[in-house]
Order: sequence, then C-alpha cells, then structure tokens
Amino acid sequence: MLKIGSGVLTTPKGNIDKTTIRKIAFQTSFLVKKGFKVVIVSSGAITAGKTELGINKPLSDIPSKQAAAAVGQSHLIGYYEKYFKKEKQKTAQVLLTHDDISNRGRYLNARNALMTLLSFRVIPIINENDIVAIEEIKFGDNDTLSALVAHLVGADLLVIISNVDGLFTADPARNKDATFIPLVKKITPEIQKIAGKSSSPTGVGGMDTKLKAAKIAADSGVPTLIVNGNIKDVITRVLDGENLGTFILPVEGKLSTRKHWIAHGLKSKGKLILDNGAKDAVLKKGKSLLPSGISRVVGRFDSGDAVSCLDSKEVEFGRGLVNYNSLDLKKIIGKHSSQIEELLGFKLYDEAIHRNNLVIL
Repeated sequence: MLKIGSGVLTTPKGNIDKTTIRKIAFQTSFLVKKGFKVVIVSSGAITAGKTELGINKPLSDIPSKQAAAAVGQSHLIGYYEKYFKKEKQKTAQVLLTHDDISNRGRYLNARNALMTLLSFRVIPIINENDIVAIEEIKFGDNDTLSALVAHLVGADLLVIISNVDGLFTADPARNKDATFIPLVKKITPEIQKIAGKSSSPTGVGGMDTKLKAAKIAADSGVPTLIVNGNIKDVITRVLDGENLGTFILPVEGKLSTRKHWIAHGLKSKGKLILDNGAKDAVLKKGKSLLPSGISRVVGRFDSGDAVSCLDSKEVEFGRGLVNYNSLDLKKIIGKHSSQIEELLGFKLYDEAIHRNNLVIL
C-alpha cells in the first residue's frame, strides 16, 4: 500500500512532476512482476487542476478546490496511465469519499471491487472524490484515506511517501538540533505531540496527519513506513529491506474488522461525558456503558450513530454505536437502567452503548 503525497508530485514551480510519476510507474510495475499486489493512494489532482486553470495561489475554499480537482483529476490519472502503459502495467482509477467507508454496504462493495482489481494484477490508483466532498464527508487528507484503504484491503505494509525523511524530535527545518527517529514502537501522546502541521503549500497535513494515519493502520495490524520520495528507487529499496525512513510498528492486539470500522471508519456524531466510575468500568473492567455513568450529552444524534466517549476532563478515550438518540439519552443520563421505561415510556436496551459496539481508542 503506497501513499504518494503532493509534495513529492509537485515541482518547485507548482506543477505536477511527471518524472516522479514515471519513476513510480517503473518501480511499482517491477513489484507487480515480482508478485506483489500494489495499491496507490495519490494526491495531486488539485495541483494538476491549478496548473490547467492558470491559478498560482493557494486555494482555501472548498468549491475552488472541487473545481480544480475536477479539472486536474483526469490529467493526473492520464499521467499515471501514460507511464504505466509504457511498463505494460494496467491501472484503474478509484475515487472514494468518507461516506463510502462509513456506510457498511458501500464499504464492503469498495473492498470487493479493490480485491477483484488486485486479483487481475491491476494497480488501483485512489484519490478522494474531491468534486463531491464537503466538510461532513471529507477524509481531510490522503494520509487518513491511505490508512483506511490499507485496512480495507488487508495490506501488509503502508508506505507513506513524502518529501521528508521521516519523524524527527522537532521540525528539522526550524531546529538544527532535531534528531531522526528510525523506529516508533507505539504512537503515544508524547510522540503525537512532536508532530507538526504541514508548512507545505500543496499538502493538507503534516507529520501530524501521518502519525494519525499510522495509528489507524496500527490498530488493524498494519505497520507504517514514512519515507522520503526524493530518495532514488525508494519504493523498491524499502521493499528489499533497506533501512530508510521511520518505521511504525502495529499494535499487538489489533481491532476486529468491525471494531476498526466503528473506531476509524465512522465519523462521531456526538459526545458522551462519563463520570470516573463509568470510565473505570469501561476501561478496566470491560463493561458496557450504562446511562447511570453519563454526566452530559453533547450534540444531536440518532440511535445507531457513532459517538465519542470522553472522561471528566473531556478527553476522548472510546467510541461506540449508541442505543438511544440524543434527546432520549438526555432524559435518562445518571439514571439506573430499571428507570428507563418509566422515564421514556419504552426501553430498547439497558445499555447506552453495548460492549460489543464499544471501542477503546
């Protein structure tokens, strides 16, 4: 699983770097010939569109980005097709939105389509469907998209190809004392804290989004490598075992497919603030979340929606599918389950979130 960032695909003048695409096509085609199955998530549609439209400034509003992506996507995939064709390698264009992942039926359809393409030795080239993306359904960055797709296809490795060597203790462009981190055994809050936002005019996320993506991948048992795409033959070299970039290990007890979907495939529609007793019961004792342990309900959501579980300091530690809508839940928070029918006039479940539908993040 390869993710190609905009910084790698963009020349200093802000155009698509066709030479880089040619090199990617050569290396990945070679891997397919050796028996590897390769999926590419590629940024660059907006950059290509800006070039075609003669736009030289950054785009901030979503409609302008959508327009640029609509113009640029065909040119971007055209470059890929041109250079892969020279290697006699077939490719397929796949456009996804967050809605395709959050909807269970569409999630499975996308998986089946991708797996079928791979069985035909076709390389899927995936991008976010920017032309229909609005704030509610955007992945937000292709790092996140690549991690979700890595889980979707059951990848053995996610390689995030950027214009940086990997993770450092600080931003090496701003701090000369920053030291390189070759291995991350676990993505802790301390590790996440040293990651910065993107300073690139072409990228959506910086190291922060790459670590978030690596965490999503790690939860599904997929290791991540963050590596510099400007290194010669970087793709074939890392798969030959050469020590390049920052390698991030997966977690030991990976989430089931369904719980990974709940944790990362769905967008949270609301928040439940839990008291300390409920937090301990969920975290330490593996219990379901009962209405009696909820202090406050934030947001509007329906039964079956994904909601975030926060502690008394409002730090998210879990996510789950709620059994009651927000209006009904507000009426029963802090109450014993035996009082639900009396307060609502009905009782669907004893639990606000059943343990089977609850994921610890």
